[in-house]
Amino acid sequence: MKKNMILILTALTFSILLISCGGSKSLSETETGDIPEWYLNTPASENYIYEAASATSRDMDLALNKAETEGRAKIGRTMEAKINSMQKKFEEEVGEGENSELLSQFTQATKVIVSKELTGSRVKEKKFIKDGSNWRTYVLMEYPIGAAQKAFLNKIKDNNQLYTRFRSTDAMKEMEADVEKYEEWKKNN
Repeated sequence: MKKNMILILTALTFSILLISCGGSKSLSETETGDIPEWYLNTPASENYIYEAASATSRDMDLALNKAETEGRAKIGRTMEAKINSMQKKFEEEVGEGENSELLSQFTQATKVIVSKELTGSRVKEKKFIKDGSNWRTYVLMEYPIGAAQKAFLNKIKDNNQLYTRFRSTDAMKEMEADVEKYEEWKKNN
């Protein structure tokens, strides 16, 4: 009988431990089925920069604002990478040494665009998931590439000397073509 009692107490203790360890799911353990496909596989486009982000908060609007801010920050980093590669093209075509002043002005234009010109970004998709007292918000942000390049071209055109050197490069021709596509897209949408 004593053995049975020990066996029952052991089984009961083990059961209680299993139940207490189960707990409720936390936001970090959200099942993959709840996560939007566009978050797991961010779309790609030649006309837009897309970035997915998520955030949590007890307040649904705050979770949305935090996710949007993170999405815009990701767009800014992506734009900076694209503009830096464009800057490298420009440096290759123009050269260094005697033109170092022009290159530093070009770099300054990229910084201004990345820090100030995200006004065309918007939420393309969003999803809210309630978990206990918290909200998790997923957003897919989009930013038209042509808008970024248009802002960049306008900044370069503000400096006549820089614009004169840059307009004959292949990078300038590519940007102007992208801006034309963007303007055409704006007319049709």
